[in-house]
Amino acid sequence: IETCRQALNRLSSRWANTAALAKGLAEDSPLVGEEWMLGPLIVARALRLLERALLARGRPFPVYIHRRIDGTDIVRVFPDGFLETALWLGMSADVWVRGKTTQGREYQESFEVEPRVSLVLGAGNVSSIVATDMLHKLFVENQVVLLKMNPVNEYLGPILEEVFYPLIRDGFLRIVYGGADIGQAACAHPDVDTIHITGSERTFEAIHASVDKPMTAELGCVSPVLVVPGPWTSREIKFQATHLAGIMAMNAGCNCVAPQVILMARGWREREAFLGALRQAIAELPQREAYYPGAGQRREKFLATYPQAVGDYPPWTFIPDVDPDTQPMVLQEEAFCGLLAEVSLEAESPDDFLDRAVDFANQRVWGNLSATMLIHTQTERTFEQAFHRALADLEYGTIGINLWPGVGFGLMGPPWGAYPDNTVDDIQSGVGHVHNLFFLDNPEKTVLRGPFTTPYLPPWFPNNPKLVKTAEVLTQFEFEPSLANLARVHRAILKQTLARKH
Repeated sequence: IETCRQALNRLSSRWANTAALAKGLAEDSPLVGEEWMLGPLIVARALRLLERALLARGRPFPVYIHRRIDGTDIVRVFPDGFLETALWLGMSADVWVRGKTTQGREYQESFEVEPRVSLVLGAGNVSSIVATDMLHKLFVENQVVLLKMNPVNEYLGPILEEVFYPLIRDGFLRIVYGGADIGQAACAHPDVDTIHITGSERTFEAIHASVDKPMTAELGCVSPVLVVPGPWTSREIKFQATHLAGIMAMNAGCNCVAPQVILMARGWREREAFLGALRQAIAELPQREAYYPGAGQRREKFLATYPQAVGDYPPWTFIPDVDPDTQPMVLQEEAFCGLLAEVSLEAESPDDFLDRAVDFANQRVWGNLSATMLIHTQTERTFEQAFHRALADLEYGTIGINLWPGVGFGLMGPPWGAYPDNTVDDIQSGVGHVHNLFFLDNPEKTVLRGPFTTPYLPPWFPNNPKLVKTAEVLTQFEFEPSLANLARVHRAILKQTLARKH
């Protein structure tokens, strides 16, 4: 692992620039910073936490454990230590587990079964996914990996071969290329024992119908955003509108964790102000190529279905005032193209809205991978019981409170995957999980927390002229967490905040 980390450090710039070029970004575009964050930064963190977990024999110490009144545990996994606390001010990640906290069972039991080969079918959108899925199967589940690159980003293959050369040299990893025919042959190969896929529900169903092998999968989601009514100021409205537009636009909207359906209270007095600010934030997003195959066609399908759609700023699309009974498509089909739709619910109060929105998200919106809740601090305090009930009742693998759930993907410590209990007959966002570098047994969901507003510009906010530099120093922090690198990150974030204001 240490040798792989050194190679990744050497190749990080090439990795990010290669991915940016393939996605149609100019060499000097600030959006190249996204490719640093979605690639080398995440993989560097994964290797660091994985090395620590293995040295702890699959039982790294969590930050702390809180036992709920029902006897189940909430495990704090982030921030871990002074440096992370000082870097990610006000942010946290808690893993809710079913029952009492235990660690490392899957890891320990893997040494007692016959050796297995896992086929990992790589994702084509986010460059870190292929690497982190492979690392999970290889080191957490102790399976030798055949990694099949997705044709969309197979340009990363040679870089991965260099980064993970020690694993290839010693026979633990092989990387192969090709289209659907190669994938089908690999799935059916008698030496392949298990299959993991990050992709679509249709692909999962096709594979499952053709082979009888254990499968794990992450299959996307129509991700809801619960905008809880409250006493938002004009500054807070603008902040959260910019936040929402930015996380929708990350990676050109081609993310399984991109927000898609906004749930709002129709009677909230700030509803129109928020929708106006959101339209403005979307209009100010940098236009970019809809690089992922089929993204343009999917966008045109939504534009044709929803006459009220605002599509003046391609590739971005906003659909206000969706009737969920007569216009349900946006609730059931993942857009994967940079699209936000708004659904208004009748609610008499914030606690009434929380109950109704949670039920709507669980029952009417497809998928159970991730959800976001935007809630004012005062509203959370006033309606504390309803807030905690909503957290318990939301059936999603990762829930972000005032924070993009995609941050949970990048943290690597929390498990990443759908809410448990999906079945092959109703697969939703998939089965199983990856990451989980605290090796927690029986995880149910991860709850992320962030401040309602910040005085600084978070790296995932849009229109950041200094994003490349910030992403580079964040990556270096993951290679070597230190006070010196912490200071470099703070300096970069200050500079990007000042540059954005001017």
